[in-house]
Amino acid sequence: MHDLRAARISPSTGALLLAGVGAALGTVLLAGDTGAGPGTMGMGLIPFLGTWALMMAAMMLPSVSPVAGLYLRRISAEPRASTRAWRTTGLVSGYLLAWTGYGLVAYLLARSGGWVVEHHQDQAPYVAATGLGLAGLYQLTPVKDFCLRNCRSPVGLFLKYSSLTGRTRDVEVGLRHGAYCVGCCWGLMLVLIVMGVMNVGWMVLIAAAIAVEKLWRHGRRFAYATGVALIALAFVVPSHPNLVPGLDPGNQSSDMTM
Repeated sequence: MHDLRAARISPSTGALLLAGVGAALGTVLLAGDTGAGPGTMGMGLIPFLGTWALMMAAMMLPSVSPVAGLYLRRISAEPRASTRAWRTTGLVSGYLLAWTGYGLVAYLLARSGGWVVEHHQDQAPYVAATGLGLAGLYQLTPVKDFCLRNCRSPVGLFLKYSSLTGRTRDVEVGLRHGAYCVGCCWGLMLVLIVMGVMNVGWMVLIAAAIAVEKLWRHGRRFAYATGVALIALAFVVPSHPNLVPGLDPGNQSSDMTM
């Protein structure tokens, strides 16, 4: 069975990895300016979505690079390298577009969480614990397993949509694969929202967890273990709210315009 481990490192795959590194550096610099406070850190919708897209590129491109490698092998008959690169760019653009769509939900959740921290700080640890518990429970569900299977072995998806035509076909394939990835990882991103959207330490942990789930042969078991750990953390947070940096209003940056 084909899976992500079968992908070879190609120049385009290497370029995506470098792009992920560049996005990571940009995210770290941006995090130094905004901090890891609660909510949207004063950002309006447009700045938040731009920041979210940069974060998703930093966190997800390393794990999607093997997918791009497999896709290149599927379109290896393209005569020109520039055409292959353009089609791969379309795939990745569609993938990040799916995550940007989730960014709309993330903005609403982060904004609501920031309001709770500001106006109901006593209840905020329980709200955070609920978010962590939901994320942990989702890790144990059949829906998570289904989406993770499609993320780990996307060749079937590529074969299914190989008959697509038109200039946007690669974007559509990337969007569909990204939808499975959002379905697989939205709970882990909820953890990031709870911990503070720009919390670099948790970004690294979650990106590493996503990569292990997708690339390690025991990725499904690792997902279950992550779920159990998040549920355990949810029980601890109400009595130890200091474990959640996103509950500290002192980390809130000044407002940014939309």
